[in-house]
Amino acid sequence: MANVTVIGGQWGDEGKGKVIDWLANRADVVVRFQGGNNAGHTIVVGDTTYKLSLLPSGVIQGKLSFIGNGVVVDPWSLLDEIERGRGQGLALTPDVLVLAENATLVLPLHRDLDAAREARAGANKIGTTGRGIGPAYEDKVGRRAIRFADLTDREALEGKIERLLAHHDALRLGLGLPQVQPHELLALLLDLAPKITPYVKPAWKVLGDAVKDGKRVLFEGAQATLLDVDHGTYPYVTSSNTVAGQVAAGSGVGPKVGGYVLGIVKAYTTRVGEGPFPTELSDEIGRRLGEKGHEFGTVTGRPRRCGWFDAALVRQSIAVGGVEGVVLTKLDILDGFTTLKVCTGYTLRGVAIDHLPAGLRDQAALEPVYEELEGWSGSTQGARSWKDLPANAVKYVRRIEELIGAPVVLLSTSPQRDDIIMMRDPFQG
Repeated sequence: MANVTVIGGQWGDEGKGKVIDWLANRADVVVRFQGGNNAGHTIVVGDTTYKLSLLPSGVIQGKLSFIGNGVVVDPWSLLDEIERGRGQGLALTPDVLVLAENATLVLPLHRDLDAAREARAGANKIGTTGRGIGPAYEDKVGRRAIRFADLTDREALEGKIERLLAHHDALRLGLGLPQVQPHELLALLLDLAPKITPYVKPAWKVLGDAVKDGKRVLFEGAQATLLDVDHGTYPYVTSSNTVAGQVAAGSGVGPKVGGYVLGIVKAYTTRVGEGPFPTELSDEIGRRLGEKGHEFGTVTGRPRRCGWFDAALVRQSIAVGGVEGVVLTKLDILDGFTTLKVCTGYTLRGVAIDHLPAGLRDQAALEPVYEELEGWSGSTQGARSWKDLPANAVKYVRRIEELIGAPVVLLSTSPQRDDIIMMRDPFQG
């Protein structure tokens, strides 16, 4: 049996949470390998809705779950999430949840900096969630971050706070923010330590032992390929690498351990925040997609921008993400549309182009080239077999496969966990 890596193939919010929860039933271990609490997964199980930001989706089924070193972790947010999960009946103990000792903390000063920068940027803002994720990653690569292992060594922690504030004091002064008092930050972290350190372990070793024992591992990505700091619509991206290649670095395993790579894409396209969106619809069709699909961000509650499926973008995501098979979600939202459109490529200032260029102005200038497909009047909601789908829905899926150059191996037809049509079990490799 193969391990499986799940990544988003658009701008996030593709329904990864439900798919990962469904796949977790076939896995022994679930690992989150990048991002922070700027990501959100909504999972519906019967009458219960779980909203996860930092917790790996495997916790819902009681699977051994890891928050890897590639994640930047707001510990107070994590503790709140653990308490909410326990309130919904989840068994969230250190036996189930492992937090990498070399993961970076997101601190209140990171949130302050995030918000102040966005406010100062005005019309040029990126549209961050304001959770401090970017500034935390900056401190990580700047080698001044506080990591969870530091919480048990007061002397080392004092020195690290001094180094951290030497950088942040100047930034805060320039942005009109009050200075952080070292003793106050130290007290805050010392108070935190006994609450969070029971979960802190050498995650790379515990995970490595599980791999050696033949456990099936599901690697859970956050955000999506088009938000990757290198491969996305820069600078309107997140601050981490979201592609499957990040699995090894973000969880402490070798590059071969990630296994079969699944890319999750919606049957249409959405995006939260600022940045280019070639197929965006600002008309009644766009509003209809948003209303039918309940398109609001899990973390922020912001309405998502909606548009037609962009095969050119997904082709690119498949290439840079190493995607071998696709999960197509929210097909049921397209029920009742007389005509559907799929973007097959673009024109850029009158010249045909088949990919997303790296330049910001070029991205903004793209004009989509559409292919029209006939819609369907029947319902796909809750379908669990191909024979339950209207003929034109099947044609739509098959045409998407042709255009993106990858097979649809799973098809999701509602938010409910078991409303999935499986053509191939990813764990079979």
